[in-house]
Amino acid sequence: MNILIVGSGGREHALAWTLATSPQVDKIFCAPGNGGIAEVATCVDIDVMDFSGLIGLCRAEEIEFVVVGPEAPLVEGFVDQLNAEGIAAFGPSAAAAQLEGSKGFTKDLCARHKIPTAAYGRFTDVEAAKTYIVEQGAPIVVKADGLAAGKGVIVAQTLDQALIAVDEIFDGAFGIAGAEVVIEECLIGEEASFFALVDGGHSLALASAQDHKPVGDGDIGPNTGGMGAYSPAPVIDQAMHQRIMDEIITPTVTAMAAEGMPYKGVLFAGLMITDKGPELIEYNARFGDPECQVLMARLNGDLLPALKATAEGNLDQIDLNWHDEAALVVVIAAKGYPGAYDKGSRIRNLDTAGELPGVNIFHAGTANDRGDIKANGGRVLGVTARAANVADAQARAYEAVDVIDWPEGFCRRDIGWRAVARENETA
Repeated sequence: MNILIVGSGGREHALAWTLATSPQVDKIFCAPGNGGIAEVATCVDIDVMDFSGLIGLCRAEEIEFVVVGPEAPLVEGFVDQLNAEGIAAFGPSAAAAQLEGSKGFTKDLCARHKIPTAAYGRFTDVEAAKTYIVEQGAPIVVKADGLAAGKGVIVAQTLDQALIAVDEIFDGAFGIAGAEVVIEECLIGEEASFFALVDGGHSLALASAQDHKPVGDGDIGPNTGGMGAYSPAPVIDQAMHQRIMDEIITPTVTAMAAEGMPYKGVLFAGLMITDKGPELIEYNARFGDPECQVLMARLNGDLLPALKATAEGNLDQIDLNWHDEAALVVVIAAKGYPGAYDKGSRIRNLDTAGELPGVNIFHAGTANDRGDIKANGGRVLGVTARAANVADAQARAYEAVDVIDWPEGFCRRDIGWRAVARENETA
């Protein structure tokens, strides 16, 4: 079977690396891909939003199954177009992808179906939004309603910060994603990421993970697309796992089907584990990046049958196994990220770093320039390691980070700190 993976990030590299091991796969194409993906797939320079170009590629290369990585083509209906062309695809319809495409849509769905989440308000008017903020007080969370590449969320500790955030969003800081704002109660607890495959009616839970969104050590600074992650998430024990399925995932799947928008794909729940239990922060309609990297590092078996079953509606016939070991990924980003950064600097010693035991290096923003790997984005590499526990995986990952020669890059030095502290407490 020939497969197309749509995207160019670390998530897509992890998926390509995993699917390349499937005995059902003959050839993998990736559009547009990156310098690392080119090692396991044929990269084709077609933009993720060029739907006609991608469908033409499917026809020309006899591609039978498409895995859509990023959120933008999902929200804009690429899977709908593939299905209309008779091409099987992994990912939700445009209607179902509203779970990520509109935070307000998701909050309203939760309210209608009593899915636990923070109290909220939706606003298209600046003054109404500010009045609500003053009434609620701080801390409070201000979000751009639409897609903002993981950066449209401001956790305001003061009223002034919240009011400024409203002005910035409505003034266009996040483009059309900020045409509406969602203002939420600030939940207190521990964040975690929970993933499940969903085929419209059935769901299959995947491994849990925790990521680090802020750019700086100690979880300080502006939010990013993610500076690192680890799996499993210690805060999600078996009892919490069951509560998440019973109180959040299953009711959402049931609600979407009941409202005529059956969800098919991976459902990524960003959660806050509070004193009351799990509460939904937001949904994503695709694998997380960098969470996908640690999930794929822990997967023990063939992913393709599960993705196909998700698209075909027979997920109840599938089981997946996971390595008991932990996995951790450290993102190396270009200096300046998540603000302005330069492209084109050369990265050395990747092969040496990738040969360390238990280490895989997933490329995100890279390009292959006549054999040289060069930086081509904000988040550039995901140095991933698997080991007996999070502390050991952390040590392996940072050992590999320190082998890589890229002065123009930086990373956080504390990825996994919360899990390591837990392990030390129980040792």
